[in-house]
Parts: sequence; structure tokens; C-alpha cells
Amino acid sequence: MTALRCIIFDVDGTLVDSQNEIVAAMTEGFAAVGRVAPPRAQILSIVGLSLDVGIARLCPEASPQDVQTMVAGYKDAFVEIRRTSEPAVFYPGMRELLDDLARTPENLLCVATGKSRRGLDALFKSSGLAGVFTSEQVSDHHPSKPHPAMLEAAQRETGCEAGQAVMIGDTSFDMEMARNAGIAGLGVSWGYHPPGALIEAGAGEVVDEAGALPEAILRATGG
Repeated sequence: MTALRCIIFDVDGTLVDSQNEIVAAMTEGFAAVGRVAPPRAQILSIVGLSLDVGIARLCPEASPQDVQTMVAGYKDAFVEIRRTSEPAVFYPGMRELLDDLARTPENLLCVATGKSRRGLDALFKSSGLAGVFTSEQVSDHHPSKPHPAMLEAAQRETGCEAGQAVMIGDTSFDMEMARNAGIAGLGVSWGYHPPGALIEAGAGEVVDEAGALPEAILRATGG
């Protein structure tokens, strides 16, 4: 009997290129408290963290109440952007990769994202990903990355041991979360943090294209 594999993906910066939507929504979130959003690169540097943690990092002088107002403004703006915009743009080969991996019954596809449930549902509805994943872990129910709670929940829901699981992501937060959970971390180079930062954070390897992921997943999960 072939062992199961728990293949856990980050979303923004890994599966889909949503940076324009993120920057636009963050601009609206800051505007909700009369502030100007920081530069694009600074905003993208916190992608992957839960919104309250990321916004507090971007604006440490903001009061807790203002942070929550900014979070609400971001969420409202993001959902509206997704509702009125074209479907999210997948990174080259990633949508096909999900379909290919799903054809193997032992592959249990999961997501672990800093998005809220509402934000993930809006993204999945617009991009056709609803129902693709066995386990969907969102920020509403867990501490922010790099806390391992999301990955531990995905393992419980799929029945996989740590050696059968791999976290695939584009940020150091993803790789630190994998290390904290005791599972393999596999980085992708096309997202928001540079490859060197992923390796330093614990990635076993970093791939440069979607086509390299199947073999890398096998290596990470022991074949």
C-alpha cells in the first residue's frame, strides 16, 4: 500500500500572483484610519503573516483598535476587488500542477494561508479552486505563521505523520512554520521572499519552476 502524502501549499506568492490586489487592499485598509500605506515592497514583505500581525508590523505606532479597523478595511477591499476583477493569476504551471498531483489518490492537497476564511473563499470562487483541497487552514482559527498550528491541523485532518508532509511556500514564514512543525519545507523562488531567505529559514531546497515540484515533493517526503 502506497503511503499518503500531505502536500501543503501557501497561496499568495506560491499558487497565485495576487500582489496587485494585496497592495490595493492594504492601501484601503490604511486609508480607513487616515493613514498612507507603506511602499509596495514593504507591504509584500509581510505577506503570509496573519493580517493583524502583518499590519502591526507595518505600522507599529497604530493602536490595537486602529489595527483592527485596518484589518476590516483590508478584508472588505480584498473581497470587493476579487468580486469585480478578473480571476486570480496563477503562477506558470501551478494550476496544472494541482490537477496532476490530484490524480494520484495518495496525494492529499492542502493549503495553509494567512488569509481569512472569507478571503480564501473569495479567491477560490474566482479561480476555480473550490473543492480542490482536502484541508484548508486559514488565519481565523490559528495563530499567525510561523506558529505550527496550521500544519499540525492539516496533519490531523489528513491522518499523515510529519515524515509524510511537506510545506510549499514562498516566504521565510512558511519555511519557519514547517521547521516548527517538524516537517519538510520546500521553497519556490517566484514569490515575495528571496531564495536565500528561504534556505536560511529552513527550506530543504528551493525550486525555480512548477515542473520541478513533483520530484522535489517526492524527495521531501521520502519518495
